[in-house]
Amino acid sequence: MLARRLALAIGLLFALVGAQWPEFSQQYRQRLGGALDELTRVVAAFDDAAASRDLTPDQAIARLKDNPDPLARERGADIEGDIARQRRLQADLAALQNAGPLRRLAVIVGDLDPSIASQTLRDFEPAFPVTSEALTVGGLALVFGWGATHLVAWPIRRRARRRGAGSKIDPRRGEDVA
Repeated sequence: MLARRLALAIGLLFALVGAQWPEFSQQYRQRLGGALDELTRVVAAFDDAAASRDLTPDQAIARLKDNPDPLARERGADIEGDIARQRRLQADLAALQNAGPLRRLAVIVGDLDPSIASQTLRDFEPAFPVTSEALTVGGLALVFGWGATHLVAWPIRRRARRRGAGSKIDPRRGEDVA
């Protein structure tokens, strides 16, 4: 009886934690969109600066990277990294927007940007699960926690049953019957 209650309590704990994943996902998407907006602004400003000198962005980057000044070379490498990150984040955001509610959770795990994820986790605020997505994930987490607890407790229960079968106890008096 105690094992069942413990399993239910652990299952409920898993459900509570699991139900927060959709909220984390939503906050991550917001941060991802904000990071993408800022990168788009930086890249657009660089593209405009390159165009004002009649250069393509690739030509401007090459010019910066070939410059003997270390600051200019670093700026070329930085903007090249910004452009690559912008493309990656655009693809990640598009994948999230095109995925259904449950698929979105898997997409985030597969395409998690470490910087954005750590900032999201640092500022994460749990929410009460009221969406079908949160309730579904919470229910799945409940079943997983309950099942995991039973799986871990199985050897203990088995050992207790063997010990109990070895001695005969009179249920009315609570003592061994020899």
